[in-house]
Amino acid sequence: MIKLMRLDERLIHGQVAFAWTNSLSADCILIANDSVAADKLRATSLKLAAPPAVKFVVKTVEGAIEALNSHKTDKYKLFILVDNTKDALALVSAVEEVDHVNLGNMKMKEGARSITNSVAVTDEDVKNIREMIAKGAEVECRAVPTDKKVMAATLI
Repeated sequence: MIKLMRLDERLIHGQVAFAWTNSLSADCILIANDSVAADKLRATSLKLAAPPAVKFVVKTVEGAIEALNSHKTDKYKLFILVDNTKDALALVSAVEEVDHVNLGNMKMKEGARSITNSVAVTDEDVKNIREMIAKGAEVECRAVPTDKKVMAATLI
């Protein structure tokens, strides 16, 4: 069962590893990211940040889509992590059960504007977020699970 997909440019760190994983009662963290899947050292480093009792898996975006649609992951309470809106949109588009997206941390970059203290979006991000919403996904912004949920549509 997919508990949540979070977009966080840092992927996994203390906030994600403990606050989010615990609040979701997740027993598996799935990172869907092509560059991490191709970089064993980075994948190993990220695994070190995960709680030891939680299964940790890294897949390409396409590999994550295949695994999720095959229902091999159904036995887990999954917490999916991506680091950009393009990958988030790909998962929302291809996996029916990915219907809740948390925008957690998107740093300021050229051409971006802040919509929360921790989320800055470009025009392409806004387009991708609107597409996710059009496909029926709930897209919300929260840094930590105890923050009030703010719907992205009201901010973009």
